[in-house]
This record gives sequence, structure tokens and C-alpha cells, in this order.
Amino acid sequence: MIETVDLTRSFQSPGGDVVHAVRGIDLRVSAGETVAVLGPNGAGKSTLMRMLSTLLPPTSGRAKVVGHDVSTHAPTVRQSIGYVGQGSGAGQTQRAVDEVVTQGRIYGLDRAAARHRASELLSLLGLEHLALRKSSTMSGGQRRRLDLAMGLVHTPSLLILDEPTTGLDPQNRANLWDHITAMRNETGMTVLVTTHYLDEADLVADRIVIVDHGQIVADGTPTDLKERNVGDRLTLETADRASATRVRTLLNNNPGTRGVTSAGQVVTAQVKDGRAALPAAIAAAQREGIVIAAADTRAPSLDDVFLQLTGRSLRDAGTLPRSESDRPSNVVEDSIR
Repeated sequence: MIETVDLTRSFQSPGGDVVHAVRGIDLRVSAGETVAVLGPNGAGKSTLMRMLSTLLPPTSGRAKVVGHDVSTHAPTVRQSIGYVGQGSGAGQTQRAVDEVVTQGRIYGLDRAAARHRASELLSLLGLEHLALRKSSTMSGGQRRRLDLAMGLVHTPSLLILDEPTTGLDPQNRANLWDHITAMRNETGMTVLVTTHYLDEADLVADRIVIVDHGQIVADGTPTDLKERNVGDRLTLETADRASATRVRTLLNNNPGTRGVTSAGQVVTAQVKDGRAALPAAIAAAQREGIVIAAADTRAPSLDDVFLQLTGRSLRDAGTLPRSESDRPSNVVEDSIR
């Protein structure tokens, strides 16, 4: 569905400096996959999405989407994909049903087919009672579902979602993803999504792609990324600092542990299998006459993975609701200067 080779995008600042938003990305997405792209603001996620959806031309490299080159066959790519950007795509003064019908007509449906499809989607997305309402009178969650209906009106084989749930409360986020997942399961469409919500990515994505400074720094299933980059966290609390130092030495000498640290009487380490490592570590300490006052193990999160790979927490990075959140400040696109 998606194949990029050394894909790059650069912008020129008013001072003449070149800012590299995307730096040589190689990405493959197979049919039927749901792939989540994670990264802090400014990482290049939205720039990547705009290139794949033909809204921005690449500076260099190649990209094929649904089998077609985004530079030489842009109209064909647009006909084959659904795109839901960060900002609302619906007009503020238009009725919901009219927006979906108009979108269907743009994609080549005749009037009867467009109205039938609009009615079907509004019903599936729980908006049938709002069909005659203007977008400006809807809640944030309702407007995002309307955007989704507009993106799905032509039954695309690939759906590109750029921060689809930013600003929504947890209930509306879950509701929107329930609809997306149901449609994906029914139609087999491929989904490419950027999100700052790690629980979303962990729950719905088959693969996670982490982007930082315009480059892919990790690519794999959520489970693989956690096991490969972080592992379970083991915590042992001792009776005093001297005992903690001895436990730290024991763990450092164990080839199955890494990232051993201590703070006061507490020692932490990363292990592959916490359930097996915990009793083994306690037994090793007891053989050395060290008293373990408390012990615990927990599975890693995607934020742990992000922190390990980038040195910062995605939760702390924050989000920007504007559609320009990934673009460097004070930068003008060279294509429209």
C-alpha cells in the first residue's frame, strides 16, 4: 500500500537556512495493516503524511501509494485514499449530509449514490440524527466523526489519519476508534495514523513507527518494541543503602539484566521476563545474606520505549491542535514562496 525510498522534504527559512523536516525515510506498509506513527511535535510526522497524500511534493526520494507514484500520478493517488487531517474538513455553515454528499460527488459518485453513501456513513458513525445540522453546531467528537465520513465516502483502500483524536475526551476518542476499527475489519482497508496518544497506538496498531528529527528510529509491533528496547522493569527495595549497592553489583553481573540503577535503598533494572527474573533476583540476594524488603515488576509502556530511543517522554512533549504542529516555526515552504 505504501512504499517510500529515501523520502525527504526540506523547507527554506526567511533567512535562507534549509530546514530538513523529513530526512530519508524508508517505509513499507502492507495491505490491511494499521500502522501508527509516533513522534514529538516537529518530528516530521505531518510532513510525511502530506507527502504521502500528495499535499506536499517530496524534495527528493520516491514514494508510491496504492501502487502509484505520488509525484507523477497524484490524481490517481488522491482517488484511492481517504485523508483526515488535523483540522476539521467540513464547512462551518454547511449541513452534515450536504458535506458528505458533496465529497462523494467530488469522487465521482452520481447524486443518488452519493446520497445513499452519505446516509449509510452518517448512520454507521452515529450521526444520522445530526444530518441536517451545521458543522459549527456540533461537538468536537461529532465533527471528527463527520470528517471521518467525508474521508470514507468513496470507500478508499487506504485511510490516512493525522492526529484524528487530538482534543477529544477519552470517551469520544474510544468511540471514534471503535468506528474506525469496525470499518477496517469489515472492508480490510489499510490505516496509517499519527497520534500522540500512546494507549491508542498500543491498542489499535499492528505496527509502531517512531520518528524523531525527520528519521525513523524504530519500527515494529508494540510488543517487539517493548521487549527489544526496554524489557520489564524490576524493582528491589533493600533495608539500607549498603545493601542496595550490593544488589546493584549482583544485577550488573547478571547477563540477563541491563540499565541497572539505584536511588537510596531502591534498585531498578531492565529484564526480558520480569516474572522469571523477580524470584531469581530475590534468591540471589538471599544467598548473599541481603534482606529484600519489597520487590515488584511491571511491563514496559510505549512511553518507556520512546524515552529509551529519544531521551524524552512523548507524554511530556505535549500536542498542538493546529494542522501546522509539525512544521518548524518561522519557516516558509519553498514551493509557495
